[in-house]
Amino acid sequence: MKELDRILGILLALQSQRRISARQLAERFGVSTRTVYRDLQTMSLLGIPIYAERGRNGGIRLLEGYFLPPLMFTRSEAIALLLGIISLRTLRAVPFEADVETATQKLLAAVPEHLRATLARLGQIIGAEMPPADIFHAEPDEPTTNGDPRRDGATVTRFLQAILDGDAVHLAYQSPYRDAPLTMDAEPLGIFWDRGRWYLATSDSEHGERERLWRADRVTSISPHGQVGARRTDFDIGELLGHAWLRAAMATWRARAPVRLRITGEQAQRLQRDWYYRFAHYEPDGAGNILMTFGEQDPALVLALVRWLGPGAELLAPAAWRDALREQIAAMLHDLG
Repeated sequence: MKELDRILGILLALQSQRRISARQLAERFGVSTRTVYRDLQTMSLLGIPIYAERGRNGGIRLLEGYFLPPLMFTRSEAIALLLGIISLRTLRAVPFEADVETATQKLLAAVPEHLRATLARLGQIIGAEMPPADIFHAEPDEPTTNGDPRRDGATVTRFLQAILDGDAVHLAYQSPYRDAPLTMDAEPLGIFWDRGRWYLATSDSEHGERERLWRADRVTSISPHGQVGARRTDFDIGELLGHAWLRAAMATWRARAPVRLRITGEQAQRLQRDWYYRFAHYEPDGAGNILMTFGEQDPALVLALVRWLGPGAELLAPAAWRDALREQIAAMLHDLG
């Protein structure tokens, strides 16, 4: 955080609290107490009336009655902005996390006193459910990501900052499906949030594709890599939403590890409403059923799908998995007595 931003943050903290210690300010802004005292000295030189009180209940405070000129927000405008901030805080990984905190303080400082207490409680009034677990597509444990939302948030922050600054990025990426990490330089294009994860979209002309997606929690390092030459102006993140990005990915996986099922028309309609399986390939078999082809390397997921579909679903390929399915069904029948 730059010095000017930090000084404004300290001023907002002092305005919202009667008194606060230098140690608390240092922890809030991630600096040393020595830096905090230097900032306080700068604030005094600027004419801001700051006082330090010694003793057990002491601390740093502003002169009674000192205030910043407020921005003119209506109650509805302030609530709308705070709702956006609260929604951002519900995400597993929050980009610009420190800035979210200072923005909240600025907003609360900018509304009349009689609204401040109510708005400060919005986080206790409004909540959001996390997305439910995906039964058929449970993600594998990935020790390389460490499950650290703060790190993921920092990755997204650096990615967004590169977009704003017009920088390319150099990133290292560890996929659970590859032994070695992948490194590349790319133009950052945009981001979206899906099922509890951030996804980063970059240009991918090197591989003949318009965009390439990276899960933020699998990015092990990211840094700016000079200015982008000719920036793309035709990119629209909306074209990737609704899981549209899966269409091209599914075609690639289908060629790499094809799975083929024969299912009923009713079963096909049910799967075509699924976020994932609707991008499989469906075609009539000429006998009233549907041939469904998709890509999958994990037989456990495919066998679970066939068991869930029940009568009318037949696994055609890979042929080796048919024996495993037959054994599972036989074991189920045995358990039923």
